[in-house]
Amino acid sequence: MDWDSYRGCWQNSIPSEDAEPEEGEESPGLPPITITDLASFSPAKGTILGEPDNLGVAGLPTNFVTEAETHVRSGELFGFPIDVRFTPVSYTFHYGDGESDTTSSPGSSWESLGQAQFTPTDTSHTYTDRGTYDARVDIAYTAEIDLGVGWFPIDGRLDIPGPTQQIRIFEAHTALVAHTCAELPSAPGC
Repeated sequence: MDWDSYRGCWQNSIPSEDAEPEEGEESPGLPPITITDLASFSPAKGTILGEPDNLGVAGLPTNFVTEAETHVRSGELFGFPIDVRFTPVSYTFHYGDGESDTTSSPGSSWESLGQAQFTPTDTSHTYTDRGTYDARVDIAYTAEIDLGVGWFPIDGRLDIPGPTQQIRIFEAHTALVAHTCAELPSAPGC
């Protein structure tokens, strides 16, 4: 980005001994801004939710969703007031069993999709074994800055790891029976 074309906006706020640079000298300008300079503005971390209620059944899909939206943080950078707009562009779901998946979707609940529980979704995962797993979602953000003259994109992206959420996976066994447990209390599964 060519910040020198905007240096007149900030020239009066940069301390210098001379108001005008001497011939052949350049006036001080805003240093180049990189994506790592913006990490201190702390984009939002994504929290992960496994449906239903952070529980699942081995062999059946557990649906994962996160909430992330475009948001603005304000502060100072290099002594200048600045607004930074972070936009989520990808989500990496880490399921805690060594598997992960990167998608452009934060996921949707089964209810909002109009689907029954344990239906596969773009962000669901099927665990093979029962147990407790530490799942998390990492969100990649792009950034734009506004120094008072409009939004400008910054090259690169910030990958922000989210906190872990324990997902408990149970085993379920089914049996076909001729009678209900009320009718035959000693039947399988009663």
